[in-house]
Amino acid sequence: MPKSRPTASKSSPKASSKPSSKPAAKPSATVSPKKKAPKSMPYEQGAWAFAFTREPGERRYWLIKSEPDVFSFDDLRAAPKRTTSWDSVRNSSARNFLRDGMKQGDLCFYYHSNADPSAIVGICEVVKEGYPDPTAWDPAHDYFDPKSDPDMPTWFMVDVKHVEPLARAVSLTEIKAEPALANMALVRTGRLSVVPILADEWQTVLEMAARPPR
Repeated sequence: MPKSRPTASKSSPKASSKPSSKPAAKPSATVSPKKKAPKSMPYEQGAWAFAFTREPGERRYWLIKSEPDVFSFDDLRAAPKRTTSWDSVRNSSARNFLRDGMKQGDLCFYYHSNADPSAIVGICEVVKEGYPDPTAWDPAHDYFDPKSDPDMPTWFMVDVKHVEPLARAVSLTEIKAEPALANMALVRTGRLSVVPILADEWQTVLEMAARPPR
């Protein structure tokens, strides 16, 4: 996008000094292009289709990541009402999970990334379903997106509430060494900050947290 609009010329070689007998034409109204919502592949065709379908009343499971020196699980517990908005996600797949996949009452593993060690440390609950993320429109915010339009938001967030810590943290090394978790999204798609977790994977991690590390 240009930084400024070109200015009109003061004179034109085609201009005539002869006054026109026709009334000046009314300037045509500028028609703004119709705004479109952020595109998403039809979920039934995508690799993550299972994350967007559920039986009535079914609870689904997720994993969300945060660096502990940015916002730790203890920070969530200390937050007002033990609740925070999960904002600043700027990946379209993760955005789709927040906007269209997560439902109120779903449970999430809280994962400390870039930690020593990186590990699942606790459980939180989705208490508010996807809604527009205003940090995208804040020029002072680290994740400001000048292309995001408040009238047709690109980025979304949910609210999550602290539930409880795990009996012990389960490290990424342990998760990768567990055969039952070989296909876990955390292992296969490590770059995403929000990923779905299958019910049997959820149960496996809880069982791992209940026993000493091997």
